[in-house]
Amino acid sequence: MSLQQLLTPQLLNSPRTQNALRSVQRQLRTLTNSLLLWTVLISLAAAQSPDPAILQQTIEQARIDWNVPGMSVAVVKDGHVVLSQGFGVRESGGAEPVDGDTVFAIASNTKAFTAAAIAMLQDEGRLHWDDRVQQHLPWLQLYDPWVSAEIRIDDLLCHRSGLGTFSGDLLWWGTPYSPEEVLRRARFLPARNRFRSEYGYSNLMFLAAGEVIRVSSGQTWSEFIQQRILNPLQMHRTVTSISALKDHGNVATPHKTTQQDNLPIPWFNWDTMAAAGGLISSSSDMARWLQVQLDRGRLDGDRQLYSAAAANRMWTPHTVIPVSDEARSQNPTTHFRSCGLGWMLADYKGRMTVGHGGGYDGMYSQVLLIPEERLGIVVLTNSMTGIAAALTKTIADQYLGGDSTDWLSRGLEQDRAGRQAFQDRITAATTPKATGTQPSRPLEACTGNFLCPLYGQATVSLENGGLVLKLQPYPELVADLHHLHYDTWRIQWRKTFAWFGEGTIQFVPDADGTFQELRLDVPNDDLWFDELKLRRHSN
Repeated sequence: MSLQQLLTPQLLNSPRTQNALRSVQRQLRTLTNSLLLWTVLISLAAAQSPDPAILQQTIEQARIDWNVPGMSVAVVKDGHVVLSQGFGVRESGGAEPVDGDTVFAIASNTKAFTAAAIAMLQDEGRLHWDDRVQQHLPWLQLYDPWVSAEIRIDDLLCHRSGLGTFSGDLLWWGTPYSPEEVLRRARFLPARNRFRSEYGYSNLMFLAAGEVIRVSSGQTWSEFIQQRILNPLQMHRTVTSISALKDHGNVATPHKTTQQDNLPIPWFNWDTMAAAGGLISSSSDMARWLQVQLDRGRLDGDRQLYSAAAANRMWTPHTVIPVSDEARSQNPTTHFRSCGLGWMLADYKGRMTVGHGGGYDGMYSQVLLIPEERLGIVVLTNSMTGIAAALTKTIADQYLGGDSTDWLSRGLEQDRAGRQAFQDRITAATTPKATGTQPSRPLEACTGNFLCPLYGQATVSLENGGLVLKLQPYPELVADLHHLHYDTWRIQWRKTFAWFGEGTIQFVPDADGTFQELRLDVPNDDLWFDELKLRRHSN
């Protein structure tokens, strides 16, 4: 019932009542207009893009705070490149600036390209996601005959092979082994997880996917990626091998990041690893790749790089990744994590995120897509820090609005703590457990040839009165051995490596006292020296 219906005709028509009604109506209109204005302002605040100048200042200040020599960042939104810019310098101490065309290793962000290549072959009917891998690679053998026969192509792309995280990576790192030789040796790797039930990040299975591409297409992985993806996307700054960098120009230098500094190191050849992490690209080129991803494989108009159905399959959860209590407390809006095909999936602030990180010898990178917002971010760096992951989340928050976390400050604190913890592990491993001890046998008894069926041969020899270890598959893995305690020696590598520093080697005797086995402990988070089962071998 309206106010007018409640009043008698006499009261309704009186001057005082009419004035009061007009006053109430004016106040209601004012209130309504205010509510509408606030609704519009809130909507605009939630939808507006961050100020480019402020965004650039945030990125540059982060680079300084994290002591990163250089990085390049691209942001795409609603089909447009809103940022593709370099920050800092290509090499620490140098003057050459980074820009949007400076190239960096994108490492494991390559995996999404390999998955896309498989999707294209699926669309063309040359293979199927569900094909048994042995239909294409009949020689592939893993830790179990049934798993070897049952593993499918999509299993290769979502880290559910049963192998442990990074298991077998020493097989391709610096060795002369081809992808096929690496995979033939993989039969000696034990299972660490339940097949098709548990997550174990495997670079080797992406090498297998690269071999499937080679067999199915008649082209090497590199040829297929170049001709079928890079050329159509006009990613002219992107290459598939460091061999192409000699005359490329505008190339960032990798750096080993220590607690104090960034040490320039040479580019490392990842050709064997190419299908899992071999691409080298720029933020401007990666912006094109992000746009195709956000458009579900569409290049321009009705032209498709791969089908929308394939895009959906790659972004469908395949393997569950447990979310730890610590991760849940730091990311309260993230409730699940999983592997798609070549991508990592999660939820964040009510949206699905699609992303991946990349770690190369001296360079880390990060890609983050939020499809619902048509937002894509890529950060390429020439350092080994976590800034790329922290920065992608920081940029995402500026677009998403709502509560935000100081990812950069938190990440920097965690990065420094992690770097100290890593050094503490090395110190603990190389600190004598007893003093005044002597080796149980003369130095000559330590020398000889040792063979690991998985990896290959190692030698221990006497040089200038000291023991020297050489891991033959990678000739630069040479170390001087210094006695630590009993029959354990400290490993001091002659070359600086990005992933690890000093470690130990233990000479293990048999019942007769003959040193029959070598056990290596080299603390790091990527290359598992304890997988090397080196036993004395007579040539």
